[in-house]
Amino acid sequence: MASLVLSIEAIKLRKEYNSFTALDNLNLRIEGAKCVGFLGPNGAGKTTTLKIFTDLIHASSGKALINGFDVHSDKKKALAAVAALVETPEIYPSITPREALMIIAKHRGVPSEIRNKKIEEVLHEVHMDDWENEKVGKFSKGMKQRVNIASTLLSDPEIILLDEPTGGLDPRGMSEVREMVKNLKKRKRLVFMSSHLLSEVMDVCDETALIDHGKLLVYDAIQNLTSRFSGGDSVLEVGFANPRIDSAVIETIGRIHGVTSVEMLDDRNLRLKFVGNAETPAEILSELVSLRLGVNSFKTSSSALEDVYLNLIKESV
Repeated sequence: MASLVLSIEAIKLRKEYNSFTALDNLNLRIEGAKCVGFLGPNGAGKTTTLKIFTDLIHASSGKALINGFDVHSDKKKALAAVAALVETPEIYPSITPREALMIIAKHRGVPSEIRNKKIEEVLHEVHMDDWENEKVGKFSKGMKQRVNIASTLLSDPEIILLDEPTGGLDPRGMSEVREMVKNLKKRKRLVFMSSHLLSEVMDVCDETALIDHGKLLVYDAIQNLTSRFSGGDSVLEVGFANPRIDSAVIETIGRIHGVTSVEMLDDRNLRLKFVGNAETPAEILSELVSLRLGVNSFKTSSSALEDVYLNLIKESV
């Protein structure tokens, strides 16, 4: 018997509030274990979409399917493997993370004989072991959000829906929560995370679905997006541990298959333009490593995807 392919699908999803259209015939299908960023400006329809997928609100028309089941007409089956963190729930300040998670575990039907073990496991996964018996009222917003994320893991979900999980956090808290989300991917889960922050989606996600005014503008791997909408060239930023970039190094890197240009940002960092597909960046990285130049950072250029993002949003207005 073939194993289940994790999936989330919106079919002509529409949501109207009187004369305001929050979602406008949204069509989107996501499959497999990965992290997909649901990217768009505030008011684009991201939270509305996630609320429909958790049956917190009903669509005006269309369908929301999870693993092939309609979340409205077949809610139990659709949400059986799902956990969600929609908006930011508050935890009573006078209780501890362990107490909060015990309440949630009971509510979600986690068997009593394994509740304590599950709580220990999820607290460890979000690095809150040392704080499990401290009052939540003492915590920073980032620590509280880690407890919220822990609550989504109690039922061993295969699909996790997150609504702007770093919203309202300071830079340190944002960094902590982003690392948590990255770790969620390691257990073959499908993570669907809304965000209005381009840098966040680039840092955390494998793919992005861009939405504005309730309409899906594009859905693709991040590398493919920059290639499709930036004149054929994608952009990478490469950092080196030691200041050893010179004209000979630039010339050598310029001969790597797929690389179309090399720009020196400073004595430790380069910007590469390339053409290819989603596998090309990994091939370029392999070539760079083989040159023994001390590569210590390698990422898609935020400026390239920012141009794509701004252009698509502007065209949708």
